[in-house]
Amino acid sequence: MAASDAREPLPQFPREFLWGVSTSAHQIEGAAGLRGPSVWDAFTAVPGRVKDGTTADVACDHYHRYREDVALIAELGVDAYRFSVSWPRVLPGGSGEVSAAGLDFYDRLVDELCAAGVRPVPTLFHWDTPLALADRGGWRLRDTAERFAEYAAVVAARIGDRAQKWITLNEPAEHTLLGHALGQHAPGEHLLFDALPVAHHQLLAHGLAVRALRAAGVTDIGIANSHGPTWPASSSAADTEAADFYDLLLNRLFADPIVLGRYPEGIAELMPGDDVEADLKVIAEPVDWYGINFYQPTKVGAPLPTATEFSGLTLPQELPFSPRELDDYPRTDFGWPVVPEAFTELLTGLGDRYGDRLPPLVITENGCSYEGIDDQRRIDYLDGHLRALHRAMEAGIDVRGYFVWSLLDNFEWAEGYRQRFGLVHVDFADPAALTRTPKASYAWLREALRAQRP
Repeated sequence: MAASDAREPLPQFPREFLWGVSTSAHQIEGAAGLRGPSVWDAFTAVPGRVKDGTTADVACDHYHRYREDVALIAELGVDAYRFSVSWPRVLPGGSGEVSAAGLDFYDRLVDELCAAGVRPVPTLFHWDTPLALADRGGWRLRDTAERFAEYAAVVAARIGDRAQKWITLNEPAEHTLLGHALGQHAPGEHLLFDALPVAHHQLLAHGLAVRALRAAGVTDIGIANSHGPTWPASSSAADTEAADFYDLLLNRLFADPIVLGRYPEGIAELMPGDDVEADLKVIAEPVDWYGINFYQPTKVGAPLPTATEFSGLTLPQELPFSPRELDDYPRTDFGWPVVPEAFTELLTGLGDRYGDRLPPLVITENGCSYEGIDDQRRIDYLDGHLRALHRAMEAGIDVRGYFVWSLLDNFEWAEGYRQRFGLVHVDFADPAALTRTPKASYAWLREALRAQRP
């Protein structure tokens, strides 16, 4: 008997708990010629920036195969599907003229989901900034936040009658760090700490979009921020100070303004504009829930004398901290440590930090990269993290839902197609067919969800 067959059933989650799967537009849609260009199109056109030299021009061809994918979602038995809307598919120039064909696609997708009894959960921004806006300065400019609010209103006016649960932005921390500070994601800028205005303008865009969605009648709004515990490499003062600063940049910088209405001490004066306090009132527009993307904790120490490699990233020595590898834990094919207890620590730590100010939580992403269709290690990962989540809920943390990343193997950004996060295998070796094959983890999750609803 396989180890996964012998495990104890998952603990029971509340009956109203929301179960879902997640994807993003640029990673799965394809049909690149039927939308405006994004920063990722320009980034992947430069040789060497994507490890396997691929692009997302076709990806999973979800644009043409969405009915097949919705059928897979329905068969899985989840309640909801978190997808992202491609900003350049709806507004090819980033603002101005709206693409009727682009909106029509999302209209068809939402109709298909509703007909299948699956709740649509749109994300408005998952890193695919329209190239026309980026060429004018992109997220370094306040104007992009204003344009984002206009885009939010356009999409909500079209599908907001059927989609009520919305996400404004996905992982502004990673988009700031990887895309603008370190240059290892699109748009490929190497700004280091001069990227802080990018963080501010994304947060401002979030607040403006919340207002635009409310005006359009949307009643259930959150954001998807990535978070993870930060562990000092040692008890030394230097390592503890470095870990605290890393935690501030990757966790508190993106949570405090939304939850508390203020930046962490020492950050506000680094933000652009004449009146950051007025912007913070917009950023802190009340949300109905707060989304958490969790993958791993990070061990951090004092800076090392040379540039370091960490999780496939090259980190310059100018940084005032140095992430270190976590030993003694199993690893995913991405090299990320598998530490379910850190998930519990993160969630209870948020409760300790923010108390009654913390909105209800939704786990908007959690998943892992493993090769193979008989993916028992993914089953182990999901089983362990769901149990860790349940322990946090037993400790009093109000969590309302959980979305697996991801439904499909997809274009994994600078990794290309080398990392497979999907519950469903996609045969990228045959781009004409792109055959979908549910993995063992898909079958396991389907049965686990059935057991949650006796």
